[in-house]
Amino acid sequence: MDKEPITLTGLDNLKEELIFLKEKKRPKIVAAISEARSHGDLKENAEYHAAKEEQSHNEGRITEINDIIARANVIDVTKINNDGKVIFGSTVLLENLDTGDKISYKIVGKDEADLKKKLIYFQSPIGKGLIGKNKNDLVEIKTPAGLKNFEIKDVKYV
Repeated sequence: MDKEPITLTGLDNLKEELIFLKEKKRPKIVAAISEARSHGDLKENAEYHAAKEEQSHNEGRITEINDIIARANVIDVTKINNDGKVIFGSTVLLENLDTGDKISYKIVGKDEADLKKKLIYFQSPIGKGLIGKNKNDLVEIKTPAGLKNFEIKDVKYV
């Protein structure tokens, strides 16, 4: 069982989701199953089958979150001395040398990655290309969209 790196925020979010699934969603699903059962014949009861399927998805997610938490290797970058090196959990300000655009990414674990929130997986092409580099380094990264050239403008451990 391999340890998976995760940020403190990512772990807190998973714990919150777990509490929601167990304490809020699970009782609603049980009530829906009970209500559907009271309607009689279960063979042709769509409400019952839908509620059972939702229960299956909910319990599967609970199991998945418990597994992630059990394997979590929590990395709190705020306790690490910032030497300008890009590491797991750091926030990196990049300038795209091809377009001049500036973008900021936080390097995170698989279960917390969300490109819309500028959270990138450390094993993604950009994550791999940035890890180990330093502030002011020029970086060329091969992405599915083609070759990208960046300059690392700043590295924060927040």
